[in-house]
Amino acid sequence: MKARRESVIVRRPVTVDRIPDGTTLELDPGTLGQITQALGSNFTLVVEGQLVRLKGSDADAIGKPVPAPEPEGDHGEMDLEARIWRTLATCYDPEIPIDIVELGLVYRCEPGPLPDGRTRIEIDMTLTAPGCGMGDLLAEEVADKVLELPEVGEVKVNMVFDPPWDRSRMSEAAQLALGL
Repeated sequence: MKARRESVIVRRPVTVDRIPDGTTLELDPGTLGQITQALGSNFTLVVEGQLVRLKGSDADAIGKPVPAPEPEGDHGEMDLEARIWRTLATCYDPEIPIDIVELGLVYRCEPGPLPDGRTRIEIDMTLTAPGCGMGDLLAEEVADKVLELPEVGEVKVNMVFDPPWDRSRMSEAAQLALGL
C-alpha cells in the first residue's frame, strides 16, 4: 500500500538539501511540493520532481509546526548510553522511513570522560551507499541531537565504510517494515 502524500506550498524562501547528493537549493514562495516523509525532526519533500530534505526548524515554510524534540521522559534508571541510543533512533534516513539504528547504520557509540565532568561521545556510522551526498548532513544531525543531552560536552561522528553496510545489518523490525 502506497503512503498518501500531503501537498504543501512553500510560504517563504527556504533552503533545502537535495537527496541524494546533498546539494543546497533555495525554494521560493509559491513552490508546490509534497511531503513524502515527516519523521524525526525533518521533512522529505518532492519538489519539481526532486527529493529534498527540509530541516524541521524551517517547518513554518510549508505551514507546519516545528517538530517537538523527542521527550526525555522518565529515564529513571536509564543510563547515558541508553539515552544516546534512544536519541540516535530519532535520526532517519531521508529516503527510507526507518531510523538509523534500525537500519544498522550506527556501528559504535563510545562514551568517554571530559575534564569538565561531562562526556565525550564518539560514534562510528556508515551510509547505505558510500557515495551518498547526505552523509555530512546526517552526521551533523546525529552530533547536534546527541549534544542536546545535558551530560554530553562533545560529539565526534566518524563516517566509516569498513565493514560495508548491507541489508543484513538491518533489524528484523526494519526488514519487516520494508517488506524484506
